Amino acid sequence: MRQILAALAASVALLMAPSGLSAKGATERIVISGGDLPAPIEITDPVVIQRFRIWAGPGTSSNEPQSLNADWSRGAAKPLEGAPVYQVSFVTTRGPYVVRYAIDAGNRGYVYLPGKADAEYEHNVWLILRGVEGAWFHARSEWEDLANPLIAKATKKR
Repeated sequence: MRQILAALAASVALLMAPSGLSAKGATERIVISGGDLPAPIEITDPVVIQRFRIWAGPGTSSNEPQSLNADWSRGAAKPLEGAPVYQVSFVTTRGPYVVRYAIDAGNRGYVYLPGKADAEYEHNVWLILRGVEGAWFHARSEWEDLANPLIAKATKKR
């Protein structure tokens, strides 16, 4: 029943969207919060934001091996234990798409797509259902190169 209501809501939203907007919605900013951060980190540079496409990868027509901030080509990864977990919100004109991000002791990143038991799941799948929710994945090196130094700098200021 929830899936039917979500599909109906998505259809109504598309019909009501101004004609100049993409049906998928443009990403406006990326926000990293939680974990051991004293304050959220906001990424607003459009050139940077466009490199992390929400509407690509598993569950999409593109099925690209790398999109969002995950390297889908490497398959699922083992969950990290003991590392701070950050919330990464890809804020679109249709609302946020939220994943979790963690960095291991070797400075390698991992991305978790919230599963059915997670609060973010329903809104995420309203935007896009990938079919891989509830699993950890290796992060794209491009995401690690962006996020890891920002997180390290923010956590050292305390």
